[in-house]
Amino acid sequence: MEKLTLRAYAVKHKQSIFHVMKMVKSGTLQSETVMQEGKEVLYIILDEHTEENVTQGIVSLDKKTRSSLENDVKTLQAEVRLLKKEIETLKNKL
Repeated sequence: MEKLTLRAYAVKHKQSIFHVMKMVKSGTLQSETVMQEGKEVLYIILDEHTEENVTQGIVSLDKKTRSSLENDVKTLQAEVRLLKKEIETLKNKL
């Protein structure tokens, strides 16, 4: 079992510290608090099963955002085509 600090875990999985903290509070991630130099430090305990669940969740979010971004791009491209047509008609009228 490996232990990572909250910040290191967030960097490793390219997530915000807030999101990782929410996963700890909800019980999705196992953690332990250790006193170091008079401060409480939160360590995430890594195990294979938990890592698989987290990475699957991250990948599914990426796929959703990618498809929505592609749809947005298509919509914007259609709007640009319409605007170009309007510009051409206005140029012809002048």
